[in-house]
Formats: sequence, C-alpha cells, structure tokens
Amino acid sequence: MMLADGFLCNYLWAARNAVRRADPRPIEGVRTRKVTPTDPTVLMDGADVRRAVDRMAHEVLEKLGGNRRFVLIGIQRRGVDLAGMISTAIAAAEGIEVATGTLDITFYRDDLMAVGPRPVVGETKLPTGGLDDMAVVLVDDVLYTGRTARAALNELMDWGRPARILLCVLVDRGDRELPIQPDIVGRAFQVLANQRVDVHVPDIDGELAVVLSAVERG
Repeated sequence: MMLADGFLCNYLWAARNAVRRADPRPIEGVRTRKVTPTDPTVLMDGADVRRAVDRMAHEVLEKLGGNRRFVLIGIQRRGVDLAGMISTAIAAAEGIEVATGTLDITFYRDDLMAVGPRPVVGETKLPTGGLDDMAVVLVDDVLYTGRTARAALNELMDWGRPARILLCVLVDRGDRELPIQPDIVGRAFQVLANQRVDVHVPDIDGELAVVLSAVERG
C-alpha cells in the first residue's frame, strides 16, 4: 500500500511539472524591476499585444466549442477596445461577425462612495437581441483584485440571463481579493503592490502597449 501511495505521489508530481512546462503563458515575475511614475517599463509592445489578442480570439472559439451564439462585452474603458480587437481577429480567422457591446460598472462598484459625488460614467450598450441564452465573453484589460469583474457580473445579471459567461483579460497581475479567476488570459505578471500595470490603446493613449509603473503617492 505504501509503495502504491509513493508511486501515485511521484506520478502526480511529474504530471504537475509537465503541465507547468507546457503552459504557454507562464507567470512572469517583474517584482524586482525598479520603476517610477515618470519612468515606466514596457512589459508588452504593440506586436506582443496583437499576438496575445490573436491567441485569445482562438481560445474564445475553442472554449465555446463551435457555439456561434455569443457576444463580446468590453468593460469600460480599455476593455471596449480589446473586445473590438478580438472581434476583428475572430472575423479574420473564421469569417464570422461577432456582436460587441460595452459595459460601464461605475454604479456597481463596491467603493462608489469613495469615488466622489460626480463619478465619470461611460456608456453601457448591449448588442441587439440582448443577453438571454447567449454566451457572453466579458473582456477587460487588467485583472487585479477581482472587484471590477464582480461588479460587471452583477450588472450583466440585471440586463439578462446569459447561458454562459467567460472572463477574458489581456493581463492578469494576480493578488486577488475575491475568488474570481479568468477563463482566457493574454499574459500573466507578478508585480508588487506599489506597482501598477496599465494597458494603453491607440484611441485613448496614442499607442498599443502594456506598461509597468510605480503607484504615485499623494
């Protein structure tokens, strides 16, 4: 019995390491990089982001298993741009047009009282036909604490009853505060609490990139 247990432990250890070696998106440690608010470090340039988006588009199709009844919903603000990029990549790869929408989670935030009396509110615009019985791919730029994703899920439930929801993010920086994990990830990075990861998109920031900088202290 002890021999069998030992064999099982060795098998599981080998299998776990094999999975880790096969993972195309290893967590990259950037905790030791010295950055300042005025001297950010580029983690992903435009070409890196486009390659990640192309791969994410294929993963969306694979996870949906041929289901064509799905929509891409981008979380304001930069998640909207990424949803558009994924939609374009799917159209180029499969020749199908995917409906997109936008979601502003401002009034669903659990820290709304700390935002101030006049929060900046973006547009929520759902695809024609609504969300009922549709597979929804929720797209955001950076997944951190999980609170934005939670707010987005709560808002989606108020707009309809999707058949399934996938969370798709360009960057997972870890350090979750809620039990929320992404289904599709472009890249994962480990960063310090006093560092921030920002996704830049051309329409808002004039470039396509992912940058690491230090959090400004007030």
